[in-house]
Amino acid sequence: MACKSIITIGRQYGSGGREIGQKLAEAFGIKCYDNELLDRAAKESGICQELFENHDEKPTNSFLYSLVMDTYSMGYASSALSGMPINHKVFLAQFNAIKDIAKEGPCVMVGRCADYALESFPTHVSVFIYGDVDTRIHRIARRHDWSDSKAKDAITKTDKQRASYYNYYTSKKWGDISSYDLCVNSSVLGIDGTVDLIKKFVEEKEQRKVPRHLSE
Repeated sequence: MACKSIITIGRQYGSGGREIGQKLAEAFGIKCYDNELLDRAAKESGICQELFENHDEKPTNSFLYSLVMDTYSMGYASSALSGMPINHKVFLAQFNAIKDIAKEGPCVMVGRCADYALESFPTHVSVFIYGDVDTRIHRIARRHDWSDSKAKDAITKTDKQRASYYNYYTSKKWGDISSYDLCVNSSVLGIDGTVDLIKKFVEEKEQRKVPRHLSE
């Protein structure tokens, strides 16, 4: 059965969320958008791609920084956004790109508040991937050839940034079970087992065709 859903994946750093998203997309025969979301948003908005990379899931609390960076926005065309701090322009450009991609058909999107952008989308399935701290430390340390201490610090910092970014721009709470259709501990089943679980969940949800407002 062909996948009909737009699957968004939020993830703790080191939980394997990106790999899970890629493998899930492969299993369904659909596209996976991760950093590609930034490419698409930059192309459609006319904002310098470097700004998307600098602001990627990172909260910017400094108004002065936003004003300075705004000079590098390359003249975003929308007059509705003129005068808006660049971090807000970047978020809205991503927000619009996510919606445009969703209209093109089934896919997997990783991070960038995609679940919030598509919360009213009828075929949307939101997933959050988390993991045991020791497992995540081991994965990050091995990937970057870091000490466990450095990996742990990176996990703490990155998760804090992602949570702050998500909580600031959405009406929901990052990692809270009430914000997602499905939350999975990837440390229990591993990467492939988690992919299989999510795939079965999506297929079952599609088969039942339960309206979102009745499943909440």
